[in-house]
Amino acid sequence: MPHLDAAYNLARWLARPPVDADDIVQEAMLRAYSSFETFRGSDGKPWLLAIVRNCFLTAVGRSRRPLAATVPLDDDVALGDPALFADEPDAESVVIQFEQGRRLGGIIEGLPEDFREVLVLREMEDLSYRQIAQITGAPIGTVMSRLARARTMLKTRWRSDEPGAPHAMQ
Repeated sequence: MPHLDAAYNLARWLARPPVDADDIVQEAMLRAYSSFETFRGSDGKPWLLAIVRNCFLTAVGRSRRPLAATVPLDDDVALGDPALFADEPDAESVVIQFEQGRRLGGIIEGLPEDFREVLVLREMEDLSYRQIAQITGAPIGTVMSRLARARTMLKTRWRSDEPGAPHAMQ
Protein backbone atom coordinates (compact mmCIF):
# COMPACT_ATOMS: atom_id res chain seq x y z
CA MET A 1 0.00 0.00 0.00
CA PRO A 2 2.80 2.54 0.55
CA HIS A 3 3.61 2.30 -3.17
CA LEU A 4 0.06 2.76 -4.43
CA ASP A 5 0.72 6.35 -5.57
CA ALA A 6 3.80 5.23 -7.51
CA ALA A 7 1.79 2.42 -9.11
CA TYR A 8 -0.92 4.85 -10.19
CA ASN A 9 1.65 7.36 -11.44
CA LEU A 10 3.29 4.74 -13.68
CA ALA A 11 -0.06 3.42 -14.90
CA ARG A 12 -1.22 6.93 -15.70
CA TRP A 13 1.88 7.73 -17.74
CA LEU A 14 1.69 4.43 -19.59
CA ALA A 15 -2.05 4.17 -20.18
CA ARG A 16 -2.84 7.90 -20.11
CA PRO A 17 -6.64 7.93 -19.57
CA PRO A 18 -7.41 7.87 -15.83
CA VAL A 19 -10.05 5.17 -16.16
CA ASP A 20 -7.55 2.82 -17.83
CA ALA A 21 -4.91 3.63 -15.22
CA ASP A 22 -7.43 2.85 -12.47
CA ASP A 23 -8.17 -0.54 -14.04
CA ILE A 24 -4.49 -1.36 -14.44
CA VAL A 25 -3.67 -0.45 -10.84
CA GLN A 26 -6.64 -2.42 -9.55
CA GLU A 27 -5.56 -5.49 -11.51
CA ALA A 28 -1.95 -5.03 -10.39
CA MET A 29 -2.93 -4.76 -6.73
CA LEU A 30 -5.03 -7.93 -7.02
CA ARG A 31 -2.12 -9.78 -8.61
CA ALA A 32 0.32 -8.45 -6.02
CA TYR A 33 -1.95 -9.44 -3.16
CA SER A 34 -2.57 -12.93 -4.52
CA SER A 35 1.13 -13.57 -5.10
CA PHE A 36 2.59 -11.76 -2.12
CA GLU A 37 3.87 -15.00 -0.59
CA THR A 38 6.22 -15.35 -3.60
CA PHE A 39 7.80 -11.93 -3.03
CA ARG A 40 11.45 -12.27 -2.09
CA GLY A 41 13.30 -9.10 -1.35
CA SER A 42 13.40 -6.01 0.77
CA ASP A 43 11.97 -3.37 -1.55
CA GLY A 44 8.43 -3.92 -2.76
CA LYS A 45 8.28 -0.84 -5.00
CA PRO A 46 10.12 -2.29 -8.02
CA TRP A 47 8.21 -5.55 -7.62
CA LEU A 48 4.85 -3.77 -7.61
CA LEU A 49 5.80 -1.48 -10.50
CA ALA A 50 6.84 -4.52 -12.53
CA ILE A 51 3.38 -5.96 -11.92
CA VAL A 52 1.79 -2.65 -12.99
CA ARG A 53 3.87 -2.65 -16.18
CA ASN A 54 2.91 -6.27 -16.92
CA CYS A 55 -0.77 -5.48 -16.36
CA PHE A 56 -0.46 -2.57 -18.78
CA LEU A 57 1.20 -4.76 -21.41
CA THR A 58 -1.47 -7.40 -20.93
CA ALA A 59 -4.20 -4.79 -21.27
CA VAL A 60 -2.89 -3.40 -24.54
CA GLY A 61 -2.03 -6.80 -25.95
CA ARG A 62 0.79 -7.68 -28.27
CA SER A 63 -0.16 -5.03 -30.82
CA ARG A 64 0.58 -2.33 -28.22
CA ARG A 65 -2.50 -0.44 -29.35
CA PRO A 66 -3.75 2.33 -27.03
CA LEU A 67 -6.35 1.35 -24.44
CA ALA A 68 -8.52 4.35 -25.23
CA ALA A 69 -8.28 7.55 -27.17
CA THR A 70 -5.29 9.59 -26.10
CA VAL A 71 -6.27 12.47 -23.90
CA PRO A 72 -4.05 15.02 -22.23
CA LEU A 73 -3.42 14.65 -18.53
CA ASP A 74 -5.46 16.85 -16.26
CA ASP A 75 -3.55 19.97 -15.36
CA ASP A 76 -3.39 19.09 -11.68
CA VAL A 77 -2.15 15.56 -12.39
CA ALA A 78 0.34 16.46 -15.13
CA LEU A 79 2.94 18.36 -13.20
CA GLY A 80 1.33 20.54 -10.63
CA ASP A 81 -1.74 22.37 -9.53
CA PRO A 82 -1.35 26.16 -9.42
CA ALA A 83 -2.42 25.96 -5.76
CA LEU A 84 0.91 24.22 -5.07
CA PHE A 85 2.59 27.53 -5.80
CA ALA A 86 0.39 29.57 -3.47
CA ASP A 87 3.31 30.90 -1.39
CA GLU A 88 5.04 32.18 -4.52
CA PRO A 89 4.97 35.97 -4.17
CA ASP A 90 4.96 36.78 -7.88
CA ALA A 91 1.79 35.81 -9.76
CA GLU A 92 3.53 36.02 -13.14
CA SER A 93 6.17 33.47 -12.13
CA VAL A 94 3.41 31.17 -10.86
CA VAL A 95 1.71 31.23 -14.24
CA ILE A 96 5.00 30.72 -16.09
CA GLN A 97 5.95 27.79 -13.87
CA PHE A 98 2.53 26.19 -14.26
CA GLU A 99 2.57 26.58 -18.05
CA GLN A 100 6.07 25.12 -18.23
CA GLY A 101 4.85 22.14 -16.22
CA ARG A 102 1.97 21.63 -18.62
CA ARG A 103 4.30 21.93 -21.57
CA LEU A 104 6.76 19.45 -20.07
CA GLY A 105 3.93 16.99 -19.37
CA GLY A 106 2.81 17.23 -22.98
CA ILE A 107 6.31 16.59 -24.26
CA ILE A 108 6.73 13.57 -21.96
CA GLU A 109 3.38 12.22 -23.15
CA GLY A 110 4.62 12.48 -26.73
CA LEU A 111 7.70 10.34 -26.14
CA PRO A 112 7.63 6.76 -27.43
CA GLU A 113 6.44 4.34 -24.77
CA ASP A 114 9.79 2.63 -24.07
CA PHE A 115 11.50 5.97 -23.50
CA ARG A 116 8.63 7.52 -21.54
CA GLU A 117 8.54 4.47 -19.27
CA VAL A 118 12.22 4.62 -18.22
CA LEU A 119 12.08 8.40 -17.86
CA VAL A 120 9.09 8.22 -15.52
CA LEU A 121 10.61 5.38 -13.47
CA ARG A 122 13.96 7.17 -13.09
CA GLU A 123 13.03 10.83 -12.78
CA MET A 124 9.60 10.67 -11.15
CA GLU A 125 9.81 7.46 -9.15
CA ASP A 126 13.54 7.80 -8.39
CA LEU A 127 14.32 4.15 -9.11
CA SER A 128 17.85 2.88 -9.79
CA TYR A 129 18.92 1.55 -13.16
CA ARG A 130 18.95 -1.95 -11.69
CA GLN A 131 15.38 -1.59 -10.41
CA ILE A 132 14.23 -0.24 -13.78
CA ALA A 133 15.93 -3.16 -15.52
CA GLN A 134 14.08 -5.56 -13.22
CA ILE A 135 10.76 -3.87 -13.92
CA THR A 136 11.14 -3.64 -17.70
CA GLY A 137 13.05 -6.88 -18.22
CA ALA A 138 15.68 -4.98 -20.21
CA PRO A 139 19.42 -5.13 -19.59
CA ILE A 140 20.87 -2.24 -17.54
CA GLY A 141 22.76 -0.99 -20.61
CA THR A 142 19.51 -0.77 -22.54
CA VAL A 143 17.88 1.09 -19.65
CA MET A 144 20.76 3.56 -19.59
CA SER A 145 20.61 4.00 -23.36
CA ARG A 146 16.85 4.52 -23.38
CA LEU A 147 17.10 7.02 -20.55
CA ALA A 148 19.83 8.97 -22.34
CA ARG A 149 17.80 8.99 -25.56
CA ALA A 150 14.64 9.99 -23.68
CA ARG A 151 16.45 12.91 -22.06
CA THR A 152 17.85 13.97 -25.45
CA MET A 153 14.40 13.79 -27.07
CA LEU A 154 12.93 15.74 -24.16
CA LYS A 155 15.59 18.44 -24.42
CA THR A 156 15.27 18.68 -28.22
CA ARG A 157 11.48 18.90 -28.12
CA TRP A 158 11.60 21.41 -25.26
CA ARG A 159 13.88 23.67 -27.24
CA SER A 160 11.98 23.29 -30.52
CA ASP A 161 8.62 23.95 -28.85
CA GLU A 162 9.77 27.10 -27.07
CA PRO A 163 7.74 30.16 -27.96
CA GLY A 164 9.68 32.07 -30.59
CA ALA A 165 11.96 29.13 -31.40
CA PRO A 166 12.52 28.47 -35.11
CA HIS A 167 10.68 25.34 -36.23
CA ALA A 168 12.28 22.76 -38.47
CA MET A 169 10.87 22.34 -41.94
CA GLN A 170 8.61 19.32 -42.31
